[in-house]
Amino acid sequence: MTEGVKQRGVEILCVGTELLLGNVLNSNACWLAKELATLGQPHHRQTVVGNNPTHLASCVQEAAVRCSVLLTVGGLGPALDNFTTKALASAFDTPLEERLELRDEIKTKVIALGITPDPNQYCQAYLPRGASILPNPLGTATGMIWSPRPGFTILTFPEAPPEMKEMWQCTAVPWLQQRSGSYDSTLVSRTLSFSGISESTLIKCITSLMYSENLTLAPHTSLGDLKLRLVARNSNAEQAKLMLDTLEREILLKIGHHCYSCNGESLTSVVLDLLRKRSQTLAVAESCTGGSLGATLTTVPECSNVFLGGIIAYNNVVKHTLLGVPVELIDKYGAVSRPVVEAMAAGCRKRLASDWSLAISGVAGPGGGTSAKPVGLVCLALEGPGLTASWQKRFSRSHGRSGIQTLSAIHALDRLRLALC
Repeated sequence: MTEGVKQRGVEILCVGTELLLGNVLNSNACWLAKELATLGQPHHRQTVVGNNPTHLASCVQEAAVRCSVLLTVGGLGPALDNFTTKALASAFDTPLEERLELRDEIKTKVIALGITPDPNQYCQAYLPRGASILPNPLGTATGMIWSPRPGFTILTFPEAPPEMKEMWQCTAVPWLQQRSGSYDSTLVSRTLSFSGISESTLIKCITSLMYSENLTLAPHTSLGDLKLRLVARNSNAEQAKLMLDTLEREILLKIGHHCYSCNGESLTSVVLDLLRKRSQTLAVAESCTGGSLGATLTTVPECSNVFLGGIIAYNNVVKHTLLGVPVELIDKYGAVSRPVVEAMAAGCRKRLASDWSLAISGVAGPGGGTSAKPVGLVCLALEGPGLTASWQKRFSRSHGRSGIQTLSAIHALDRLRLALC
């Protein structure tokens, strides 16, 4: 393998007109990109092409010049859905050959589903001459590993996420890990997760660490969450890992209190684990978030031994009758106020007999705001052993109603995390 081929990296090519039209979110490319980063594979480009064999063949021929590995997703299946394999064979003037073992496998899988085999299913048993089978344990859309040119290999996957992910883990990952030995250097990556800090502030804090020949820092922001990907390049994988360890320590010394995970855990999982280690429980009282904080907590399996439940006190009458918030307090300060959320947290903790409680009340919009309490104003409270705290946040109305609700829940969880650390 020549030096140029060694360093050309991996590309992702997703096939589907529905992706081009925006009818379907390209979640497969997102998932594969994260997987490549985890494996330390150099990944430089993603492409989307519609269900057009000519355009697909052209894209693959172009990719063959740029990259050493091409991952295609989509266009594998029975009859009309099975055009990727044909287009790839055509692109490199290679005949298709029927694999009898695949034909038998397809027949067995279809019959097991209680379906009479259809001749259209068997087109999936054809692969270009010289291609190896990339098995699909969950479906009939078989992939392939094929090197139509020296230094260029194609791996094909169906678009169904469960099938694609299973094929990736079972076959593609071991293949890529073995192939990594062909590089003169190894990439090792790690992702740190942050909350309660903006991307601009994070970059300002780590600017002195960002410029190194063999180290790369890449921040990525989503709603209420900030991730920092660290990548180290070295001829020795263990040395690359040590480089990341050193870099991580330096970052955490600067802004460690904002970092909630160094191993991909969600903020919710981290908070629940902290409570579990203390043998403590949590309950929530929600107004403007309408249950989204509780829903976030229940995404974590086996959370019931820590998260007791919540009360959605959207109407002021419910705040009074279920949480015991005095009517005069609501009349004096309004439902969106620090005194009211403090009373909500106290009432929730007492009513559900929890160690900790969180309360949220705010103006999520799009209407209902005033000059004194505009859309995006949220009041929060935290009560626990020896602690009662309340505060307010002002989120931009540009986030929209659901965005403000999501940010409120994240901010509440992060404040609890800091109290538990």
